[in-house]
Amino acid sequence: MGSKYTKRYSAEYRRDAIALVRSSGRTVTEVARELGVSLESLRDWVRCGQADCGEGTGAS
Repeated sequence: MGSKYTKRYSAEYRRDAIALVRSSGRTVTEVARELGVSLESLRDWVRCGQADCGEGTGAS
């Protein structure tokens, strides 16, 4: 169970953030600061490579 302070981002927002990192030529750190997203979150999204990473249906 996550913290009550954890922000939830839509799959579309994560997809757009990943695309921005990949297309901008900027570092994940720079993009995270610009978007106001934690560096760790954005890094995980990019590493996973998909907007719905970690939020599947529970099937392995």
